[in-house]
Amino acid sequence: MNTHRKAYRASILHSLADPAVVGQEASYQYFDDGILVVENGHITDIGEADEVLARHQNNLNVTEYHNKLITAGFIDTHIHYPQTGMIASYGEQLLDWLENYTFPEERRFKNPVYALKVARLFFDELARNGTTTALVFGTVHKSSVDVFFEEAEKRNLRMIAGKVLMDRNAPDYLTDTPESGYADSKALIEKWHKRGRLLYAVTPRFAPTSTDEQLAMVGRLLKEYPDVYLHTHLSENKKEIEWVLELFPERESYLDVYDHYGLLHQRAVFAHGIHLSDCECQRLAETDSAIAFCPTSNLFLGSGLFNLPKMEAFKIKVGMGTDVGAGTSFSLLQTMSEAYKIMQLQQKKLHPFKSLYLATLGGAHALSLDDKVGNLEVGKEADFVVLDLHATQLMRFRMEQTKTLEEKLFVLMSLGGEQAVYQTYIYGDLAYSANAEKTKQIAS
Repeated sequence: MNTHRKAYRASILHSLADPAVVGQEASYQYFDDGILVVENGHITDIGEADEVLARHQNNLNVTEYHNKLITAGFIDTHIHYPQTGMIASYGEQLLDWLENYTFPEERRFKNPVYALKVARLFFDELARNGTTTALVFGTVHKSSVDVFFEEAEKRNLRMIAGKVLMDRNAPDYLTDTPESGYADSKALIEKWHKRGRLLYAVTPRFAPTSTDEQLAMVGRLLKEYPDVYLHTHLSENKKEIEWVLELFPERESYLDVYDHYGLLHQRAVFAHGIHLSDCECQRLAETDSAIAFCPTSNLFLGSGLFNLPKMEAFKIKVGMGTDVGAGTSFSLLQTMSEAYKIMQLQQKKLHPFKSLYLATLGGAHALSLDDKVGNLEVGKEADFVVLDLHATQLMRFRMEQTKTLEEKLFVLMSLGGEQAVYQTYIYGDLAYSANAEKTKQIAS
């Protein structure tokens, strides 16, 4: 028996394409009794259990699960690791929230010991919630990003991150300069980009905290390193948009500020995009840029309701983001539930298969990583999650009432959250187990 080859037997569901493009039925693959085969960190076979067993002549080391569902690891397209310690901070909208909560907390990341403590907790929380890939904000401190990548490398994670760039409209203790931001970003790119499974994102916080000189420097970095990412915020809050237009009166729109400096491209990801004009949507589509939809954060800060059908109409890439710490949960299952409610408030529907797509393959597509992660096709990296359909008494009872796969998936999204994650696998290795966690808690 091949000891490097492992197989996992359960119900298996994964996305194949965007339901808005191919329709619901063609958008996914489902095996009621399936087997996933993993070897050397990659998926080597998937299918109905009897067919996979026959192909391998029963020569498989099979882990069997009951009342479980295997799907691709979740992909978070926008999250702030330094905001882990200020999640659930009361009572502000975006700009006041930054000043009163975010900036004072990020100041602490000047200390790499504190940064490492938070990075470890952050990665533990991602694993506990079934998230295997994320696009992540650091702080302005170069050391905060070094610490983040060092810890991610130890865990063999597929992570994208970057040092925040801010040279105005922020406290003195959190600002850099165009020159220092360029030097720090360049050093981090040279050290970490494409090292193992790690990738770098040039990360201006948002247009109001960067001068023209710094935004020009960001454009220069993207030209010098055309395969790195651009990660920033866009059109989250109406007061923010007014501020941007006051600061950049010569620009036509918020997006035009970024466009002017050459920041729109295939690996550009803009968080939020709630209040976008048709012209801005057209430009995002033309440049193959992506939007991160962050429902729990948008509701928590009262920012507005994201218009997903409009993004679909313009064929803009969209992934899902938790946006912790304005977002109130690390769980993309919980985030899917809130996304459904945001659509409901606009008298629009969000189908469970579309939600699954946004949190997995859609996120991978938004990050230009769909050749590596996002579903369970043969050849992909073996990042996957085992979900417990009976995680709670209520879930078990409710699942007994369901008649279709989409009903089951909707219950999982609506009632699941963190407690539904039974195990998380990173590159074929077990990274989190609910049973082990319970044992650890009892022991402590």
